[in-house]
Order: sequence, then structure tokens, then C-alpha cells
Amino acid sequence: MDHLLTLLPLPLLIFAIAVTLMAGFIKGAVGFAMPLVMISGMSILIEPRLVVAGVVLPIVMSNALQTARAGWAEAKASLIDFRRYILIVCLCIFATAQFVTMIPARAMYVVLGVPTFALSMIQLAGVTFRVPPDKRVRFDLLVGGLAGTLGGLAGTWGPPTVLYLLALNTPKARQLAAQGVVYGLGSVTLLAGHLQSGILNRATIPFSAMLLIPAAMGMWAGFWVSDRMDQARFRRATLVVLAVAGLNLIRKGVMG
Repeated sequence: MDHLLTLLPLPLLIFAIAVTLMAGFIKGAVGFAMPLVMISGMSILIEPRLVVAGVVLPIVMSNALQTARAGWAEAKASLIDFRRYILIVCLCIFATAQFVTMIPARAMYVVLGVPTFALSMIQLAGVTFRVPPDKRVRFDLLVGGLAGTLGGLAGTWGPPTVLYLLALNTPKARQLAAQGVVYGLGSVTLLAGHLQSGILNRATIPFSAMLLIPAAMGMWAGFWVSDRMDQARFRRATLVVLAVAGLNLIRKGVMG
């Protein structure tokens, strides 16, 4: 605890815990957005590189929980179905994480936020996007490359992944399982990438570990809500969270 207090004063530690609790709840309810909420929320008061370090262990844990909850059979089917997408996401996350200290984070937030907000609002208005089966390989590589690049640089690859799953008309159970697998393997890759980049180190690991408990508590509350949503409500809730997240990313990129 003394080490944490030298890293951040107590009020900021409490603030980080509160943001993580909220992020865990949203993650449990719709299957994504934990790093989005944590990064955009905590960065209001906490240095961005410390925030990126703090996010790493909670997202590894939360995605392991999500995958386990979906069941091994569903997770295995998702792993096979999205194998190309997962591979390109992980490769791009590891490669681009090495450049996180060189590229302005604000630019990445705008690049991620604008299409996320626009596409979410278009779909909330009733317009749907579909990926034809004969173009699946091309889109796996294209969207996977985009998601992985943004994941390595901005710490979140959820919005492109969720929009892609919606475009594939993925059922709720398979979507949650696929998100758990994609984010789980991606988060382990991010962990390795930031151990290599130096973002995650002896000084910052305790901060990330401290956030595991509020993340888990929030997720279990979110699971309770998710179990009570049908496919249509789940899709709409997912798009609303995406739209809000996109707006917040734009705000962060423009205003800092």
C-alpha cells in the first residue's frame, strides 16, 4: 500500500477504483468497453501512461472470466471461427505496442472515436451492415489489422471487434464468447508487449494488480444484467455503449 501511495495519492487511488468498478460492470453487461472506460475515465486525473499500465491486468482477468463463463465448447468454436482475425489482432497489438511512447495518444483516440461513434449512430438509426460470407477472409484481415493496431497504440481494440461481430450478425452467446476469446488472447499479447515496451514494470504492476478486485466485482454485477437481456436489447445496449465510448474518445483526443 505504501508503494501505491508513493505512486498516487489516496484520493486518486479511490478514483481509479471507482472508474474500474464502473468499467467492470459495463464489461459484464455487454462484453466489452473495460479498457475504453478505464482509459478515458482515469486519464482525466491520472497520467495516461500509468493508466495504460493499470488497465493491463484487469483486462487479462476480465476476459478470462468472460471466456470461462461462455463455456469451453463455445469458446473453442469461437477460436476456430475467428482464428484469422485473432491472429492478425495479436500480431498487430504486439508490434504496435512498441511504438506507444512515440505516437501521440490523442491522435489515436480521434482515429478510433470518429468511426466508432458514426457507425454506432447509423446502426441505431436502423441501418445495418452485413459482411458477405465470400468476403469473410478479406474482412478478417482488414478489420483485424485495424483493431490490433489501435489496440497496441491506444490500449483498446474493442470497438472495431464489436462492430465487426454485429456486421456478421453474431448471436448474443457466440458474440460474448468470441469477444472473450479475442480480447483474452489480445490482452495477453498486450501484457507481453508492454512488459517489453517498459510501460508495465515493477513500479506500475502493483497499481494494475490493485484494480483486479473492483474489476471483478463490477463484472459480476454486469453479468446479472446481461443474463436478463434478449438479443435485440443486447444489440441496442451494445450500440449505445459504443456510441458513448466513441464520443468520449473524440472528446479526449480533441481536448486531452
